[in-house]
Amino acid sequence: MNGGTPVTILSGALGAGKTTTLNHLLSYPGGRRIAVLVNDMGEVNVDAARVENRADGVAELSNGCICCDLRDDLEVAVSRLAREREFDYLVVESSGISEPAPVARLFTTGAASAPYDLDTLATVVNAQTFRDTLTEGEEVETEDLRRTRPGQVEREGGETRPLSELLVGQVECADVLLLNKCDLVSEDDLAGTEALLDSLNPEARVVRTTHGEVDPGDLLGTGLFDVDTVSETAAWQRAARHAEEHRDGNRHVDEGGHGGEGGHGNEGNHEHGGEGAHGHDHGDHGPQAVYGVDSFVFRARRPFHPERFAAFVRDLPDSVVRSKGTVWVAGRDEAALFLSQAGPSVRVEPDRQWMAAMSESRREMQRRMNPDVEWDDEHGDRRTELVVIGRGMDDDAVRAALEDCLLTDDEFELDPDGFENPFPGLEDDPVAL
Repeated sequence: MNGGTPVTILSGALGAGKTTTLNHLLSYPGGRRIAVLVNDMGEVNVDAARVENRADGVAELSNGCICCDLRDDLEVAVSRLAREREFDYLVVESSGISEPAPVARLFTTGAASAPYDLDTLATVVNAQTFRDTLTEGEEVETEDLRRTRPGQVEREGGETRPLSELLVGQVECADVLLLNKCDLVSEDDLAGTEALLDSLNPEARVVRTTHGEVDPGDLLGTGLFDVDTVSETAAWQRAARHAEEHRDGNRHVDEGGHGGEGGHGNEGNHEHGGEGAHGHDHGDHGPQAVYGVDSFVFRARRPFHPERFAAFVRDLPDSVVRSKGTVWVAGRDEAALFLSQAGPSVRVEPDRQWMAAMSESRREMQRRMNPDVEWDDEHGDRRTELVVIGRGMDDDAVRAALEDCLLTDDEFELDPDGFENPFPGLEDDPVAL
């Protein structure tokens, strides 16, 4: 923190209640001078009696708050605000069809970041529709922010993506989740949605709201932002830790894999001719289990058969809400691939080169720089580590299906280039399956 003005970025899908929440903050700031930067000020129904002056896209309110229309590019707008206006907190509305991360980066790098401290990433979640949306195939054209030249950032049309994927991304990077429209659902449904949110983002604060009526202190000056929050890798690692923490109770280890003796924890070491084990916990009676939300981490030291694994992820059961992590696919031994699935959307992209695929000198240097990387004498750092989150999911059946996707001993002896392989190589573009 550099002592600048705290910034909250407010995200959420269309219809979740962002605008209602912003209007509530402006109407009831609790003695704070709040500047709100919105995409369309006409949609923020600020009480006309509170508006003392309105000019050049800025409405000055009698309580010291200001509401600003985003007419210029975002970086120019926030810089101008810092120069021309006095306020205690800045709230930036992120478009309902954009990721929060690009907006967040404007306040951590570049000229616009100097007078500000990025303080909180908040996402408004529609309690009435969130869980159903994750299983639907609706697509949206996303909006992106691109820095075209120093001091200039433009909004551009992004790619067409499933809405479920966008919503999950907004949830996973948030510090605060506002579960809005709580009056429209039952207590059981609310608790079930909270359990799912906890699995997707175990470190976020969840605040229940109705009509966007939130205490300003829950969104402003929380000090919760961490730069790692916006990292997809960090979100995946948090979810993996959460899945394992909820399986530390009554755990038993099942022998599995391809011969050999069991390992430890719920780690499955499917080594060629080696050992394999999975940890299973059937005694978790926490909120996630009560409301049918479950999660586990699948690990393997044996690659997936590309055709079987592709068929599996293309036909996931609806109960699998989210899966993500690093996967090792036969025939792509150069590339550690990152799989991200949300509802019906599955995307795979090359993440990095396996150390085991590097030249000897570079590999040894990387191993010295990363001493905590688990190393196998035969396969090096190649492995699969996949977090799976579901609702009403038969996790034993999903685990077994993943096991069946691994190469058999006989397949391990074949040339992997002979397999049909829809997965990207190290230099290829991401693939949607």
